[in-house]
Amino acid sequence: MSGCNHYQILEVDPAATSAEIKRAYHRLAKLFHPDSQHQMANHERIAQVNAAYEVLKDPQRRLIYDQTQNAKTENYNSGKSSASSTATHNPIYPTPKQTARDTEVQLQRWLKQVYHPVNHHLTHILNSLSSEIQYLSADPYDDDLIADFQDYLADCRTRLQSAQAAFQSCPNPDNIASVAAHLYYCLNHIEDGLEDLERFTYCYEDSYLTTGRELFCICQKLCREAQGAMSAVSE
Repeated sequence: MSGCNHYQILEVDPAATSAEIKRAYHRLAKLFHPDSQHQMANHERIAQVNAAYEVLKDPQRRLIYDQTQNAKTENYNSGKSSASSTATHNPIYPTPKQTARDTEVQLQRWLKQVYHPVNHHLTHILNSLSSEIQYLSADPYDDDLIADFQDYLADCRTRLQSAQAAFQSCPNPDNIASVAAHLYYCLNHIEDGLEDLERFTYCYEDSYLTTGRELFCICQKLCREAQGAMSAVSE
């Protein structure tokens, strides 16, 4: 589906409402997510679905995307006849060497702009939770310890925002779709985990602390899987 636009990937009409786009996303996520155990689970498809939803769920980004798509259509229609007449006289086709070089350049750019920064922030967030909770456990009701824990959560949120910005800063190359999918879900789980950990600081309900830790454990597993998939690509 590499030639499909975001609407086609989510299987919705370009005039679909936000609610329809959200329902379509959840339906496809259940089908294609690698952890769903569904026979249609597919790393590449879920990466495409995630990327399409990230754009179409945001009204401003969707508007810009629609304008870009319309401009491409107009340019294509206006230049179709002239392009076809000159193609036979001056054909330009990428050679295998050019394609391989372009793919490698794209991959190295993604590693520098996305993978390494995101992995750095994720590692810091995930590795520091255990010591922070151990520090807090000395007296979970102590105001100073709670304040320190809230400072830790604030730092995690800042790092998460930086990781999310880095993740969206560069298109994902097709050959690392599975890596991108793992990182995407890891970022989502960390966001949910931080919300539960923060709820604990307001009501001291242990279930929030437990859920937050469990979500972070899932994130650690996703990070390891992403690293494994990245190693497989590099071989």
